[in-house]
Amino acid sequence: MTSATTAPLRIGVAGLGNVGSATVRLLQDNAAVLADRAGRPLLVTAVSARDEKRPRDFDRAGITWHQDAVALAQDPNVDVVVELIGGAEGKAWDVITAALKLNKPVVSANKAMLALRGGDVLAALDSSQAALLFEAAVAGGIPVIKTLREGLAANHINAVYGILNGTCNFILSTMTATGRAFDDVLTEAKVLGYAEADPTFDIDGHDAAHKLALLSALAFGGMPAVDAIKISGIRAVSSLDIAFARELGYRIRLLGIARRRADGAIEQSVEACLVPQTSPLATVEGPLNAVYLSGDYVGKVLLTGAGAGGKPTASAVVADIVDIARGQHLPLLGQFSAPTKIKMAAIGERVGRYFLRLQVIDQPGVIADVSAILRDCKVSLETVLQRGRDPGQEVSVILTTHDTPQAQMDAAAAAIAKLSSVREAPHVMRIEDLS
Repeated sequence: MTSATTAPLRIGVAGLGNVGSATVRLLQDNAAVLADRAGRPLLVTAVSARDEKRPRDFDRAGITWHQDAVALAQDPNVDVVVELIGGAEGKAWDVITAALKLNKPVVSANKAMLALRGGDVLAALDSSQAALLFEAAVAGGIPVIKTLREGLAANHINAVYGILNGTCNFILSTMTATGRAFDDVLTEAKVLGYAEADPTFDIDGHDAAHKLALLSALAFGGMPAVDAIKISGIRAVSSLDIAFARELGYRIRLLGIARRRADGAIEQSVEACLVPQTSPLATVEGPLNAVYLSGDYVGKVLLTGAGAGGKPTASAVVADIVDIARGQHLPLLGQFSAPTKIKMAAIGERVGRYFLRLQVIDQPGVIADVSAILRDCKVSLETVLQRGRDPGQEVSVILTTHDTPQAQMDAAAAAIAKLSSVREAPHVMRIEDLS
């Protein structure tokens, strides 16, 4: 439906971090063009944050300050609530449910809440006449939610591949360009503001997993299922891995992958993968994000841009506010009016190619021992690389495989790790031949 009113849409913003402050500033700076596009003025009437005395880079005139964000949601001079507090529990949940109980639409960038409590959010929406929009929850300023919910509504989606964490992409692309070690580049990422003081949530893959859960739900119609995602990060990626990947014609990227198998089951994982240097995803550098979609009629679609930061994320937040001003919204899961029951594939059933890096003592019989284990686990080799000889010392050996079930690859890696000549657990990464 489309709203015919021209009265100002009164907006309350809960949370004034980088994104919240940028959202208020954007609504003020671009007020004229937004009023034209929305068909009515968009007016910030209330804000809430923990520290009222902290300087803010927007005009506070005429804006009510609420120390309690729930009070902001209940303010009669607020028509739409923008929740930018974050987190799956606590105040953010209280703000959203308070707004929905009063039939006030909500705009949120809260990927954790939607990914981990999707069922609770749907239940709250079922009891409300309002909508919840969340374009900013995935990939910052990239309009991937609108693309899946609207632009590709005519398609069966076959696969979603995403570079969904800018911190990881900055680290991996910088390691590739410079040859520097992971820890060194991580330190630089912190200095530049691309990584948090505690980067665990990013570099171990959990941030990307929350985003992938939402994209998978939108693509395939099920509820977000973070617990069905195989999650690993980039801590184990070394400069040796990157150098050998380059020699083989690949680059390493942390990918979120959700795809439909021939039997209809959905595979989901977040892990470091090798992609061809000619792939569009290999060319996404620095802190940028990218989402690669495959539909039955549209074919392949690539979206790329800034996946985080105040201004890009505020752009997505305000796009949702404009839709609310126009009276336009879809069900939470887009073209799916209600979640469907879908089968999540066991990750051990995944079939594909693999890259293995072994650190072994350079002595006769090592490769024969490794080959025997691979034979017994029914893993077929494609290439073997070793550069240089250093008898009696540790050297790197790189193996790539033909298509192999994940369970067989895992069994082979575990057995290889027990060989006395192998100095550390094999580092195994998927090869994704995306063109």
